[in-house]
Amino acid sequence: MNDFRFGPAEFYLVGFEGERPDPATFRALTDLIDSGVVRLLDFVVLSKSASGEVEIVELDDDDGDLGLDDFQPIAAGLAGEEDVEALAAALDPGQSAAVVVLELTFARALAQSLAAAGGQVLRSERVPAPVVNAMMDILDQEG
Repeated sequence: MNDFRFGPAEFYLVGFEGERPDPATFRALTDLIDSGVVRLLDFVVLSKSASGEVEIVELDDDDGDLGLDDFQPIAAGLAGEEDVEALAAALDPGQSAAVVVLELTFARALAQSLAAAGGQVLRSERVPAPVVNAMMDILDQEG
């Protein structure tokens, strides 16, 4: 049987108004990491000043200004430099964003079992939470 070191990973680009995200925003992420549901593989903060100057801060380079000292990425650099720069260029002046790469640890056992049975995931899609909730609201009204 394949012994997977990692489960599936997902990249998120989370946007914020202002040049720095509020560290309190990531409290829920800290809770998920602490519970073991996900592991933080990489985390990069992007910001664009009102004058258009781009700043890219990896947690390894953070001097504590972000207030994210509890975050310890396992695979810093997994979000490639070119991709991060392209995402930063797409930000509007005065905005910031975080590139968050999470391993879905809860899915590791499923991935191992599928591989052991000769199966492979042919396609995977994520439906955003607002869409799922809107659909469930519609279904609840019909029922």
